[in-house]
Amino acid sequence: MKTVMSSMERVLTAMANQEPDRVPQLLLFSLYGARELEMSVKDYFMDVDLVVNTQLMLQKKYHNDCLYTFTYAAIETEAFGGEVLFVDDEPPNAGAPLITSLEGIPSLTLPDLGTSPGLLRILELTRRLKQAAGDSIPIIGVVMSPFSLPIMQLGFEKYLELIYFRPKLFNQLMALNSVFCVNWANAQLAAGATAICYFNPLASPTIIEKATYLKTGYACDCQTLAKIKGPTATHLASGIVLPVLDEIINSKTALLGFGQGDDAPVLKARSRNRIALAGNLNGIEMVNWSLEKTRITVKTLIRQAGVGGGLLISDSHGEIPYQVPSDVLATIAETVGEWGQYPLEWIGADQDAS
Repeated sequence: MKTVMSSMERVLTAMANQEPDRVPQLLLFSLYGARELEMSVKDYFMDVDLVVNTQLMLQKKYHNDCLYTFTYAAIETEAFGGEVLFVDDEPPNAGAPLITSLEGIPSLTLPDLGTSPGLLRILELTRRLKQAAGDSIPIIGVVMSPFSLPIMQLGFEKYLELIYFRPKLFNQLMALNSVFCVNWANAQLAAGATAICYFNPLASPTIIEKATYLKTGYACDCQTLAKIKGPTATHLASGIVLPVLDEIINSKTALLGFGQGDDAPVLKARSRNRIALAGNLNGIEMVNWSLEKTRITVKTLIRQAGVGGGLLISDSHGEIPYQVPSDVLATIAETVGEWGQYPLEWIGADQDAS
């Protein structure tokens, strides 16, 4: 009889580019818990008890292979003293930039993790989930990369000015952000996180030229990742990854999030036995998927990237949108359960038939 793995065993096996019992699914629930409880996103995120219980409930309901401590990206700029803007059914956003002039960068100080209410909530959430799940389910913590965080600290226009024209101030901000990122990542790991998702959308050529990234942010990313005391997953938040695949692999991250902009079979071929892949379901389109479209999309992804292990099915952006119907999520889980069982012998049969 086939051995059924725990979620932890399943995910670790896939991340080692081997075949587990089935393809893991990482449905990244953050604000979706507020939908389940029919309450505002702000009220939900402020109540650690609710988030703990809802994470555990969603994991069981959708046969999910992870727990996710992410709430909102602006929690990091909030720790620096920034404002967070909440709406009832959308992800919270950063308010006005912290730094209104590039000359203000030297005055920016490192946040104290022990005095930031938002960060303390995440650490408490992580500890509570670890107590509940033990070593059976991976707990994924989140940080923003030092290179991508300034989009919220400065605003995009000023940050581009910093990247292209103010190298001394750029390096100063990278140094500060890197220390914060490492401290924050390691605090989450110490609280019980299994791995850290390293969000870095600006590393994608979707946003900035590869040559510019390699000249500016890449060295900082490599140095930062090397200081994080646990496994990391680099996520470009739907940005294309193929042009920077080799560089991301060389940064020693263990898992790469990818989106619809990349050719999945090509990415699988180039990444095989080098790095595991997480993706690439389109969360925005998922809002309007029929159940048949859901089944076809998930099955196609397994066919394109599942053979040999190394695939973890997830959305491409890093959180399931509030508006996704619950029956679509249930159908994702059902399709993975039906077509994601290893060995994927049906793929050869399908190809022979075609």
